[in-house]
Amino acid sequence: MLGRRLRREKRKESIANPAKKLYVSSIEERRVCMKRINISFLVILLAMLSAKVFAQVEIHEYEGEALSPYDRQYDNSIKGPQIVDISKYKLLINGKIQQAQSLTYNEILGFPPVTRAITLNCVEGWSEDLLFKGVRLIDLLKKANVNKEVQTVIFYAVDGYSSSLDYKFIIDNDIMIAYEINGIKLDSERGFPLQVVAESKYGYKWVKWLTHIELSDKPYEGYWEKRGYDNGADLIK
Repeated sequence: MLGRRLRREKRKESIANPAKKLYVSSIEERRVCMKRINISFLVILLAMLSAKVFAQVEIHEYEGEALSPYDRQYDNSIKGPQIVDISKYKLLINGKIQQAQSLTYNEILGFPPVTRAITLNCVEGWSEDLLFKGVRLIDLLKKANVNKEVQTVIFYAVDGYSSSLDYKFIIDNDIMIAYEINGIKLDSERGFPLQVVAESKYGYKWVKWLTHIELSDKPYEGYWEKRGYDNGADLIK
């Protein structure tokens, strides 16, 4: 009985004082609105913090030595920067091996990383001191079981460019394949997704936009080598 009486009294109060009901409703709406604003603000704040944490920061110095900038204003590729769809990308490794390999970008990133400061020398006369991060080529070839007669490793790029290195040179110098420069992931101008780091060789051996590696038992002349460039590409001291 008491409960019914209280409900009737509240109903009467609501009918007699509609302004109070509207006022209460307005307060509740404002609370809901403020709650939504706070949630939206937190979402935006978390997104900003995540972007800051995962943003790539360029490294300008390594072990006390200044590095050349990541960005550059020139392009000496044969067809300009290439765009690679990483969702469809696979690095093919075949030729004189026991087991061909087809590696996705993420699979390559899963190999033990190496970081080295190396000077890239162009035959045109300029050079860059850069910090490369990537994987050892010998690690990529381990599961392939390279045949004993292999003499040459040929590198093919997305744009049709190619070059080669002696297999013995690769082993003796522990040549790497890079996916970062100065702490920044390669972009379309720098050769994304992968670039050969042919240390102590001229730049035309540093194949960018790498998509295919072939192991051969014969010498091979690449794009510029067929046009008169020295196939050894050793730096002139």
